[in-house]
Amino acid sequence: MWLKPVPSCFSMLKPYCSASPPPPTTLKFITAMKTTEEPDVGIFCYISQLPGFRGILKQRYSDFMVNEVDTEGNVVHLTNMDAPAETVKEIETKTHDATSKDYTTEIESFRSLVDPDDAERLEAIINQINSGSEDSILPIVLSPDYDKSHRTAVHNFFKENFKFLVTDTVDGPDASSKCIRVRINSGGQNSRGRNSRKRKERGDKPFDSRGSDDWSENVGKFLRFHLYKENKDTQEALGIIGKMLGVQPRSFGFAGTKDKRAVTTQRVTVFKQLASRLAALNDRLIGIKVGDFCYVKEGLVLGQLMGNRFTITLRGVVADSEDTIKASAIALGKQGFINYFGLQRFGSGSVPTHLIGATLLRGEWKSTVSLFLDPREGEKNAITEAREYYKETNDIEGTLRQLPRHLVSEKAILQCLKKCPGNYLQALKAIPRTLRMMYVHSYQSYLWNHAASMRVQKYGTDRVVLGDLVYCKGNEIEKVSEVVSSECVDENGNDTLDPIDLDDISGTNLPEERLNLVKAVTAEDILSGNYTIDDVVLPMPGSRVIFPENDIADVFHDLAKKDAISLTDSVHNVKEFSITSMTGSYRRVFQKPMDFEWEILKYIDANKPLVDTDFDKIAKTKPSSLNGDGRLHDKTKQSECLDNDIGLQTDDNGAKAKGEELPQAEFLCDTNPQETQTALKLSFTLPASCYATMAIRELLKTSTSVAFHKTLN
Repeated sequence: MWLKPVPSCFSMLKPYCSASPPPPTTLKFITAMKTTEEPDVGIFCYISQLPGFRGILKQRYSDFMVNEVDTEGNVVHLTNMDAPAETVKEIETKTHDATSKDYTTEIESFRSLVDPDDAERLEAIINQINSGSEDSILPIVLSPDYDKSHRTAVHNFFKENFKFLVTDTVDGPDASSKCIRVRINSGGQNSRGRNSRKRKERGDKPFDSRGSDDWSENVGKFLRFHLYKENKDTQEALGIIGKMLGVQPRSFGFAGTKDKRAVTTQRVTVFKQLASRLAALNDRLIGIKVGDFCYVKEGLVLGQLMGNRFTITLRGVVADSEDTIKASAIALGKQGFINYFGLQRFGSGSVPTHLIGATLLRGEWKSTVSLFLDPREGEKNAITEAREYYKETNDIEGTLRQLPRHLVSEKAILQCLKKCPGNYLQALKAIPRTLRMMYVHSYQSYLWNHAASMRVQKYGTDRVVLGDLVYCKGNEIEKVSEVVSSECVDENGNDTLDPIDLDDISGTNLPEERLNLVKAVTAEDILSGNYTIDDVVLPMPGSRVIFPENDIADVFHDLAKKDAISLTDSVHNVKEFSITSMTGSYRRVFQKPMDFEWEILKYIDANKPLVDTDFDKIAKTKPSSLNGDGRLHDKTKQSECLDNDIGLQTDDNGAKAKGEELPQAEFLCDTNPQETQTALKLSFTLPASCYATMAIRELLKTSTSVAFHKTLN
């Protein structure tokens, strides 16, 4: 499949937009869209007037490499998979309480409280303890329990009757269920254990079943390591590692979620685990490696990164001449690209996320629930049948049995409606918070993109104009009274998390600009030349942002008004679904790739990698310790080209709105092996929240939409 160039501009548009923006569509009257196209979400313009060229993006997932950049500016690589000499000692404590008593009566009482299968599990674990095989005992997880009061009764039963066991609550098989996990209380018979401490006493720190005394005090309690993965998303990789270690995925901390169809390296922390245990997993892990271990005092949280380093290889490049390729690459490095929110932000389903966000902002709870549950175009038959079944029968139980687990939002809504029929607002609040907030943030992004296009169309890309917003410089900060954070924060002070933004996006925060203030450019500023086009920002609407003091401000308000949404008043009192209850943020309109490098390569075999991954570099120094041919794993590598797509972005976070996923390019590997082809290798760093696909769009002058690439197949 080829990325065919489109005209870079039309003579009637200045400056250089790919198409004239159509009148904004009133989202209120849209029910479904087959696919989301760039103009639908305000993406119209390019900076450069240069023509584009053809290129294949992600012919192999190893053509898209992402290395996290930490807060100190260091690019994260996997360099060593060996565990360091351990200085950590786990203090073992044995629990012999179970062997001193017959628990038949307690087990029978427990049988009356829970399912028979759960009683059998408990009896089995007690028998294991009595047999002296305590070291090999794994935790047991009881059946899903939707009743919190019943779960409390079960917890209390264990506290009263089985002091040598400890319980905690873990996520169930679907979004609205919970399960009780039972394991040995290694704190001893008379120890209340860390788990029995209230959350406030723990300071909301991760739960540690071994207790605070079971770890050397002179060593950090978090193990930090570098996670290298191929063709797996972050949650999937950590889920596999967690299962091998016997810990939950939520025990891990990381700064940003990375995409599946790529080769990525990032930092991860886990609470109180030995490096030797993780290093030992490398022989069993497929498509995943861990290394560069060290112990630290604090775990990673979302947003603790400066950005990402991208190494992208465009294969099958065809242009009028090599000079065209060189000129475009040079222009991207010097001029940058328009810092649009990419199509990934808006999902790839037939109901875009900003449409759902608009209905939430209007307070149309029942309509929003319908958008989630109604049949959609383009889904798999099984999902379509489940949606149609619910629409025809209103049978919640039957629908839940049919819906796949990854539809987290839909299942959470139905579980709540089962308990509270007709309470649509409560049903929407049952969706995990990071997911439900994503929809409102998507609508903010929709407004921002339109405003950015109008700013480029009306005022160009080479100068600051009167009324533009810029981050203040130097002593001017003292002249501005309004303090505004440069990232999205809700009224509770929680940083926003957009699950759609994966490895194509360079993060979720701009920590170095958190305290920067914003002002409107004055005539004096223009005369002084104190600001350049690179300083221009536009707001993500919220209660504490200011708008440009020129006609670009009207774009925000007029477009929102067409959607029956006010940016200054809320029609309902549900704060989390109200722009006026959000602080807001700012985003740079233009972004230049940092440490930008490019190289034109020639190749014959499309099945061979053109750039070494982190693991490839290790393999060259330690070939004997790896699989026979020195590759990370044979099966996936051999099928990499056959499994090929040129998806600019995928999202494999289960029910999260899926990122942009382009169609399969089945015949790309059947190229003539004797024919020399051209590739363009690009390496650059982007700060947090920037989309690499928007940089590639500027280079190739092509749309990143699914529909566009299907027409080229």
